[in-house]
This record gives sequence, C-alpha cells and structure tokens, in this order.
Amino acid sequence: MIYVLASAICSVLVSVLLKLARRFGLDVAQLVAWNYVAAVMLAALLFQPALAPLRAPGAPWFALAGLGVLLPTIFVALGASVRHAGIVRSDVAQRLSLLLSLLAAFVLFGERLDATKALGCALGLLALLGMVWRSQHGQDAKGAAGWYWPLLVFVGFGAIDVLFKRVAAAGVPLGTSLLAMFALSLPVALVLAVWQRARNGVRFTLRGVLGGLLLGLLNFGNILFYLRAHRALPQHPALVFASMNLGVVVLGALAGVLLFRERLSRLNLAALLLALLAIVLLTHGT
Repeated sequence: MIYVLASAICSVLVSVLLKLARRFGLDVAQLVAWNYVAAVMLAALLFQPALAPLRAPGAPWFALAGLGVLLPTIFVALGASVRHAGIVRSDVAQRLSLLLSLLAAFVLFGERLDATKALGCALGLLALLGMVWRSQHGQDAKGAAGWYWPLLVFVGFGAIDVLFKRVAAAGVPLGTSLLAMFALSLPVALVLAVWQRARNGVRFTLRGVLGGLLLGLLNFGNILFYLRAHRALPQHPALVFASMNLGVVVLGALAGVLLFRERLSRLNLAALLLALLAIVLLTHGT
C-alpha cells in the first residue's frame, strides 16, 4: 500500500502547489505548460513506449485529441478551483467525478447498475452539492467562483476518465497512450500560457519554469505510483482504486484545514463524510 500512499501524497501536493502559486507570483497556465514538458520527457524515458500502435488503423485519435485539449484546460480549471474554493472542495469534486465515468460505463460500455452503486451515485451527488454549497450570502464574482469552478472540475475530470476508457478499450499500450496524451496537451497548454500573457501581461519566468517542472514531477509521480500500486496488487483493483480516492480526499482535507485554514461549514463536513462513503460504495466490487 506504500505506492497508494505515495500516489495520494503526490496528488495532494499538486493541489498544494496550485494553492501556493499566487502567493509566490506564479501563473498557473505557465506552470501547466512546463508540467507537460516534464511529463513528456518522463514518459519517454521511463516507459520508452513504441509508437507503432498510434499508426494502426484503429488508433483512437479522436479520444486522444480530446484528452490533449481537456487535460491542460481542466488542469488550469483545477488551479482556479483550488484558489477560489480551496483544496478540500476541489479534491472532493475531482474524486467524485468517478460518478460521471461510472454513469458512462452503464450507458456506453454496458456495465450493470446494482443497488450498491446506485446508492453510491445518489450519495455522491448529495456530497457534491454539499461541498460546493457556500454559507456566505454574497453574490459577488468570487462567491460564484467558489461553486462553479469545482463543478467544472467535476465535469471535466469525468469527461477525461471516459476518454481514458475509450483509449484503453482501443488496446493502445499505457505508455504509448500517456506519451501521446502529454505530447498533444503540450501545445494546448502553451497556447493557454501565451493567451494568459497577452491578456494579463504575465511574463515567462525562471521561477515559473522550475515550478512547472516540479508540478510535472508530482503529477507524473501520482500516475507512476498509482500504476505500480495496481501492479503490486493485481488481484485487488477495487482496493487500490478506493484507497487512492479515499486517501486523496482525507489528505486533501487535512492539508486544506491544517495548512491553509480553510473553513468548512457543518454541511461541508457532512458532505465530506458522504463523499467518503460514496467512494466506498462506488468502488465496491469494481
């Protein structure tokens, strides 16, 4: 389980770095762009994937292209969510996105919906609503950002997971698909960074390069340790999946409350517990 813990820690540290970005004068779009530079290099060096599957007639280029657009875009949205809504709400929204991928599994991939997963879906939706609910009565832009960014993260990561399943169903090896996703994401991320510079006058800095490479290392570490956890426990995929999601939610909550003094209402706390229960139910028997 050490790999699960390492993967969860890397995932939460990504959120922590995004939370600290503004404090250190770092532009999230620039961090995301350099993150994919690191991800492409690490994927090429560590996986050494073959490119022949990408030239096959059935290569899932539509799904890969969709991931190339969504991955950097939702990464930037995650940064905005962490900034406006906090680490706790953002990590819960990201992890509860498995609701959408599960619904897609029922509709698109022929998976059967049992009572346990149906209850998990219901509790997950209640948890999501409870986490994005803001107790403040203000209607300013920042207050609105506190709920719509987590919802965008929820929808975006759900769509990403569905596209991941499409790529996996096409039989493309994992290393090859990861390299293709990261390589396609890089130019999109660069466009977002350049657009941010043109819009807000954000300069490219050495600090941004270093921060982005660190973000890429943490992001890739999250993926690598997660894959190693599945390899170490091949007979227990549900245990790995549930432990990873629960670990991220719990560690994210601790980081948000203890490190950044994020305030959670009683409704938010109840929703956090519902989210943990929903993840257990949704991954039961997976």
